[in-house]
Amino acid sequence: MAGAFGAHRLRGVLDPRGLEVFQTAVTYQMYHALALILVAVLAGLGCSRRLLSLAAGCFVLGILLFSGSLYLLVLAKLLVLAPVTPLGGLCLMLGWGLLIAAGLYKGPVNSQ
Repeated sequence: MAGAFGAHRLRGVLDPRGLEVFQTAVTYQMYHALALILVAVLAGLGCSRRLLSLAAGCFVLGILLFSGSLYLLVLAKLLVLAPVTPLGGLCLMLGWGLLIAAGLYKGPVNSQ
Protein backbone atom coordinates (compact mmCIF):
# COMPACT_ATOMS: atom_id res chain seq x y z
CA MET A 1 0.00 0.00 0.00
CA ALA A 2 2.83 2.38 0.81
CA GLY A 3 4.37 1.75 -2.61
CA ALA A 4 1.08 2.43 -4.38
CA PHE A 5 0.59 5.59 -2.30
CA GLY A 6 4.04 6.78 -3.30
CA ALA A 7 3.57 5.94 -6.96
CA HIS A 8 0.11 7.42 -7.38
CA ARG A 9 -0.43 10.11 -4.76
CA LEU A 10 3.04 11.54 -4.22
CA ARG A 11 4.10 12.05 -7.84
CA GLY A 12 3.94 15.74 -8.47
CA VAL A 13 3.86 16.42 -4.72
CA LEU A 14 7.40 15.36 -3.88
CA ASP A 15 10.55 16.19 -5.79
CA PRO A 16 12.45 13.28 -7.41
CA ARG A 17 14.80 12.96 -4.40
CA GLY A 18 11.81 12.78 -2.02
CA LEU A 19 10.23 10.05 -4.15
CA GLU A 20 13.52 8.16 -4.17
CA VAL A 21 13.79 8.31 -0.37
CA PHE A 22 10.15 7.23 -0.02
CA GLN A 23 10.78 4.29 -2.37
CA THR A 24 13.83 3.28 -0.31
CA ALA A 25 11.67 3.20 2.81
CA VAL A 26 9.04 1.09 1.04
CA THR A 27 11.64 -1.33 -0.32
CA TYR A 28 13.35 -1.88 3.01
CA GLN A 29 10.02 -2.28 4.77
CA MET A 30 8.97 -4.96 2.28
CA TYR A 31 12.23 -6.90 2.39
CA HIS A 32 12.18 -6.99 6.16
CA ALA A 33 8.52 -7.96 6.28
CA LEU A 34 9.61 -10.98 4.22
CA ALA A 35 12.45 -11.54 6.70
CA LEU A 36 9.83 -11.74 9.46
CA ILE A 37 8.09 -14.49 7.49
CA LEU A 38 11.44 -16.29 7.26
CA VAL A 39 11.73 -16.01 11.05
CA ALA A 40 8.39 -17.83 11.36
CA VAL A 41 9.47 -20.52 8.88
CA LEU A 42 12.73 -21.14 10.74
CA ALA A 43 10.84 -21.34 14.03
CA GLY A 44 8.71 -24.08 12.49
CA LEU A 45 11.88 -25.92 11.46
CA GLY A 46 13.13 -26.02 15.02
CA CYS A 47 15.74 -23.26 14.99
CA SER A 48 16.59 -21.41 18.18
CA ARG A 49 13.47 -19.58 19.21
CA ARG A 50 15.44 -17.25 21.43
CA LEU A 51 17.66 -16.10 18.58
CA LEU A 52 14.68 -15.90 16.25
CA SER A 53 12.74 -13.80 18.76
CA LEU A 54 15.67 -11.42 19.04
CA ALA A 55 15.97 -11.27 15.25
CA ALA A 56 12.25 -10.53 14.89
CA GLY A 57 12.49 -7.77 17.47
CA CYS A 58 15.44 -6.24 15.64
CA PHE A 59 13.58 -6.41 12.33
CA VAL A 60 10.46 -4.75 13.75
CA LEU A 61 12.46 -2.04 15.51
CA GLY A 62 14.60 -1.56 12.41
CA ILE A 63 11.54 -1.17 10.17
CA LEU A 64 10.05 1.37 12.53
CA LEU A 65 13.25 3.37 12.91
CA PHE A 66 14.62 3.08 9.37
CA SER A 67 11.54 3.15 7.15
CA GLY A 68 9.49 5.13 9.65
CA SER A 69 12.07 7.88 9.93
CA LEU A 70 12.39 8.08 6.14
CA TYR A 71 8.61 8.34 5.74
CA LEU A 72 8.49 11.14 8.31
CA LEU A 73 11.50 12.89 6.79
CA VAL A 74 9.83 12.97 3.38
CA LEU A 75 6.18 13.47 4.31
CA ALA A 76 6.41 15.68 7.41
CA LYS A 77 9.83 17.25 6.77
CA LEU A 78 10.94 16.19 10.28
CA LEU A 79 14.65 16.65 9.63
CA VAL A 80 15.37 16.11 13.32
CA LEU A 81 14.76 12.39 12.66
CA ALA A 82 17.68 12.08 10.24
CA PRO A 83 20.01 10.60 12.93
CA VAL A 84 17.42 7.88 13.68
CA THR A 85 17.66 6.30 10.22
CA PRO A 86 21.14 4.78 10.69
CA LEU A 87 20.05 3.33 14.05
CA GLY A 88 17.24 1.58 12.22
CA GLY A 89 19.72 0.28 9.65
CA LEU A 90 21.89 -1.06 12.47
CA CYS A 91 18.89 -2.88 13.95
CA LEU A 92 18.15 -4.43 10.55
CA MET A 93 21.75 -5.63 10.19
CA LEU A 94 21.70 -7.05 13.70
CA GLY A 95 18.45 -8.84 12.84
CA TRP A 96 20.11 -10.51 9.84
CA GLY A 97 23.07 -11.56 11.95
CA LEU A 98 20.75 -13.10 14.55
CA LEU A 99 18.71 -14.79 11.83
CA ILE A 100 21.84 -16.35 10.36
CA ALA A 101 22.99 -17.44 13.82
CA ALA A 102 19.58 -19.01 14.48
CA GLY A 103 19.77 -20.89 11.19
CA LEU A 104 23.24 -22.20 11.96
CA TYR A 105 22.69 -23.03 15.63
CA LYS A 106 22.60 -26.78 16.16
CA GLY A 107 21.31 -26.83 19.73
CA PRO A 108 18.25 -28.62 21.07
CA VAL A 109 15.11 -28.44 18.94
CA ASN A 110 12.98 -25.42 19.85
CA SER A 111 15.64 -24.19 22.25
CA GLN A 112 14.62 -21.23 24.33
